[in-house]
Amino acid sequence: MRIRSSMSTAADPLIQTTTRPQIEVTEPPMFRVIYINDNTTAMEFVIDSLMEHFHYTTEDAEQMTINIHQSGSAIVAVLPYEIAEQKGIEITVSARSAGYPLQIKLEPDQ
Repeated sequence: MRIRSSMSTAADPLIQTTTRPQIEVTEPPMFRVIYINDNTTAMEFVIDSLMEHFHYTTEDAEQMTINIHQSGSAIVAVLPYEIAEQKGIEITVSARSAGYPLQIKLEPDQ
């Protein structure tokens, strides 16, 4: 003999559950993009790369290039890691294609 329960196995349509995902959104870490001076890379190439990749004005790019040359290196931008890394790769590929040994360094921004 089977006893039939009055309880249904289907979900009760009057009961609703609400789930709230606990997502913690944090700002991406910022990184400094640093140009390293060398005695081979043309200043024109550096100026052009600053204007193309970082949207410097001609005057600002020229001043930054002089700063890189005199100081040996300079921070040219502070960007989220993925963007900084992509810019570094693009500039390095462009420099190598033009025959220049320009080096780009990334470091965390404190």
